[in-house]
Amino acid sequence: MIRPSQPTLIAVSRALAAERDALVHQWTTWILARWGATPTIRPETLERQLRLLVDLLIEIAGPMRRAALELWLVATEGYGRTAAERGLAAGEVVEELQHLRELLIRHLSELIAALPARASFAAALRLNRILDSGITHAVVGYTDALVETLFAQRGVPVGDSGPVEDGIIQRLAHVEAELVQLRQKAG
Repeated sequence: MIRPSQPTLIAVSRALAAERDALVHQWTTWILARWGATPTIRPETLERQLRLLVDLLIEIAGPMRRAALELWLVATEGYGRTAAERGLAAGEVVEELQHLRELLIRHLSELIAALPARASFAAALRLNRILDSGITHAVVGYTDALVETLFAQRGVPVGDSGPVEDGIIQRLAHVEAELVQLRQKAG
């Protein structure tokens, strides 16, 4: 099994941190241009959720990567739930996360190319595995949200009964708080 070394992971983490704001901005802009704003979630909340996902990718390359990976899975499942609440189709949430992969390739290509062949392959493989697991969990979150809606409504579609964004913000705040605790443990 090919694993990226600690120095490789740190280099990837630092490069991601340096590109964080540009990644989040480009990803948010792409999503909003593609689907437009929805009445269920403000653009600022969407951007906050995307920033959290990028922050978790940064942490996955650090010393607390196992704990960060658990948070990544929780956050991507929440992203899938948000996609359902935004009225997207399952394939559309996959497309949104695939666009993150494209942005990562664009932003990290110089670093990956500069690494020794074995290290660059290992780093690219690791990032792809992380993104694949995130996509899987986003689809799970999306499906769970739809099933819960059907059971709550006994299979009869009805309008929203409350502010959807409040639930999204609560999920975000919970994962953000856990990320803060994780960073404090890492010191």
